[in-house]
Amino acid sequence: MCGIVGIVSSEPVNQLVYDSLLLLQHRGQDSTGIATAERDTFHVVKAKGQVREAFRTRDMRSLLGTMGLGHVRYATHGNAGSEQEAQPFYVNAPYGIILVHNGNLTNTRELTQELFHIDRRHLNTDSDTELLLNILAHELQQQVSGLDLDPETVFNAVSRVHERVEGSYATIAMIAGHGLLAFRDPFGIRPLTLGKRVLESGRDEWVVASESLVMESLGYEVVRDVAPGEAVFISMNGELFTKQCAPDARLVPCAFEFVYLARPDSVLSGISVYEARLRLGNRLADTVAQWAPSGDIDVVMPIPDSSRPAAMQVAQKLGIEYREGFYKNRYVGRTFIMPGQAVRKKSVRQKLNAMSTEFKGKNVLIVDDSIVRGTTSKEIVDMARQAGANKVTFASAAPPVRFPHVYGINMPSRDELVAHNRKIPEIAAYMGADHLIYQEVADMQAAIIEGSSVKELEMSCFTGDYVTGTVSPEYLSWVERTQNS
Repeated sequence: MCGIVGIVSSEPVNQLVYDSLLLLQHRGQDSTGIATAERDTFHVVKAKGQVREAFRTRDMRSLLGTMGLGHVRYATHGNAGSEQEAQPFYVNAPYGIILVHNGNLTNTRELTQELFHIDRRHLNTDSDTELLLNILAHELQQQVSGLDLDPETVFNAVSRVHERVEGSYATIAMIAGHGLLAFRDPFGIRPLTLGKRVLESGRDEWVVASESLVMESLGYEVVRDVAPGEAVFISMNGELFTKQCAPDARLVPCAFEFVYLARPDSVLSGISVYEARLRLGNRLADTVAQWAPSGDIDVVMPIPDSSRPAAMQVAQKLGIEYREGFYKNRYVGRTFIMPGQAVRKKSVRQKLNAMSTEFKGKNVLIVDDSIVRGTTSKEIVDMARQAGANKVTFASAAPPVRFPHVYGINMPSRDELVAHNRKIPEIAAYMGADHLIYQEVADMQAAIIEGSSVKELEMSCFTGDYVTGTVSPEYLSWVERTQNS
């Protein structure tokens, strides 16, 4: 999962892009990058680490221009420790294109061969973002007939990208001297939102970003989501052009955005993330009431922060006291998106501390948004017992994660998933919990899409059904052999 932003302004854009990346920091902490366009010249700064650490005053001064894009990364493809694979990526022809991408391509093997043997293009990294950039550049080159570049030519190139590329991709690119391009895969798996503000002069300024909170925080109006398969082109003077570039597009957003990844103050696909999490809590409460021993819960506690709305609703609906038993150190990153199992495990106790006054002698129900690898949950149960809990019931607002996620979330291996090939009592025993309760798949889907126009969700990590229809058992085995999380 990554966070991306692109801005077309009438004034220097460097600070706006920087502020946007701060707002999207929860979506990736491995590396970050900003590129700006000063007429037909690009300026780029990339670095490992988080936004506040990565950019110095001298860097910001070098990022000149009124059009820019930015990226925060956690690796789902390639090498998480490689600064060379930090985005954005650049190619010099045609025109000069610089690009950021959120998602994960699932036909990288075929595309890599095509780029070498047919397109005659060289890849310098294992990043699927560099691959996507070169596909776009090749298709744009094929469409160009003269020096001028019009939006229809760009849209024709994007249509060819959709024909060749499989998987998930929310993409923003700058074309030197021409404008900013944003497009989304035909299933809309990864989010992308369009916003604008109107200056007193009447000129429009535009922003495209992974989450709506960027617009709301920086004073832009949320216009709408970029539609699945749609391309948006914004000229350097603020003219907007749009076109649907995929013939059979349909909206199937990723359920995990609502469960965990997105910030609660964002709205994705017309759905408030916060309200979706409240509804997940309401549904989970019914399941807890069905399976938890009667009178066996004294207090309900969340794992801060993303599970707090669900936990509040569980407590309210069951009529059980809600308490905050874990204190969170906000200067440690999100453990789920940290690279490497050892790093994740070590950081759990750095991030959370159990307060014994809230646990001692109590039967506690701990609510988390999801359970992926189980290492964090196991540590949390241990902490609760060490703090004096009498009994620990653990509840997940999401169903068991039993299958790899190949669309841009770091779950490449079935063997890493605690629920893969395990029954729920076996998972509870591994975690050390007295009872373990999961949300039902149907309840999760109903809770998220309730009251919206969304008809279906990408839920492959819970169901094993991959929406693109091209993910085979052989591909999953290859991913497990070649990608480590």
